[in-house]
Amino acid sequence: MNSESNPLARKKQRTVWLLSLLVLGMFGFGFALVPLYDLLCQVTGIQSVNVRNATINRAEVSQADKPQGIQSRTITIKFDTSVHPSLPWEFEPMQRNLKVHPGQLYQVNFSARNRSSESITGQAIPSVAPWQATPFLNKLECFCFNQQTLAGGESVEMPLKFMISNDLPDEVRSLTLSYSLMKLVQPAGNASSGRKG
Repeated sequence: MNSESNPLARKKQRTVWLLSLLVLGMFGFGFALVPLYDLLCQVTGIQSVNVRNATINRAEVSQADKPQGIQSRTITIKFDTSVHPSLPWEFEPMQRNLKVHPGQLYQVNFSARNRSSESITGQAIPSVAPWQATPFLNKLECFCFNQQTLAGGESVEMPLKFMISNDLPDEVRSLTLSYSLMKLVQPAGNASSGRKG
């Protein structure tokens, strides 16, 4: 009986060792993925987004290659809005275009008006074109961060404070910031406003 259980015990022990090595290998591979991906991006010249630090890894550009006086660079931003058909609101930017300098803070206001006689809650969903410029648009304050509740016939101005990063690639000279306004269904008895005063 000992002779039969001994090979079985060895097989079990070997299986445990193999599974342990497999787990360690997978763990090590998980850690190696980030440097391997960065190496691949470096070799192929593709830009990679480092999600952990929310930074963009690009080839280093020497200060000599950068244009002197970043203030001389101008980016055109276009603002676009749309409203879902189920939401009886008017919604538009108070400025359609704005010329900005990277590194400076700007504010643009959007106007919204509830055309119905009832209180309605909406939420703005932002998008940026070209999408590659998204990480370089820093919104410090945006009505899109919160739900907006307007009473029947109420009008409101909603601010957007933003800054374009100095690291925006040189080939991007204009971008479009779009907002799609959607209707949200409020749970019964919850009519509180999401607007920040």
